[in-house]
Amino acid sequence: MTSTEAAAIALQDNAALWSAGEITASEVVDAACDALVAGLDTPGLRILAACTRAEADYDVHDVLPPALQELGLTFHPVAGEAAQEAVARALARRLLADDLKPWELTFRIHQRYGHELPLTERLAELDDEYDILECGDRTVDQIDAEVTAEARRLAAHPRVPTEPGGIPGVGDQGNSRSR
Repeated sequence: MTSTEAAAIALQDNAALWSAGEITASEVVDAACDALVAGLDTPGLRILAACTRAEADYDVHDVLPPALQELGLTFHPVAGEAAQEAVARALARRLLADDLKPWELTFRIHQRYGHELPLTERLAELDDEYDILECGDRTVDQIDAEVTAEARRLAAHPRVPTEPGGIPGVGDQGNSRSR
């Protein structure tokens, strides 16, 4: 994966997590700065990256959707299954980056979506297994390994498409793609 593709994925993940209330607006601005450093560059991305921490809480709501659109990325409103899946995939990638522990991923997914989101049903079940460890025949390490495998599955698809020039989505202004 190129650094621009990784930066695009991180920006889209942060957008989904911010929309769901999982992270702050300033973390979205940080991801925009990282995307610029990685080589992504659009007018909207520059405006987003230029927000101060004080401005972020007020401006990200208006500036983020057009910045993502210019990059050919998708901004999912809070409601809807696509937004829920985007959050689940972003949290899975956080686990794989060692920003979350396996039990934290299952707990957050289970707390947020219960057993209602088909994409994350297995993670909700694994959260239940953590709760009954004392009564079962599985170890924490076994459940952790299965959670990590499930996170890999979630994080693997879909990917941010990379254009022939190597910069994801650039040149597709106005073309929104679902992830």
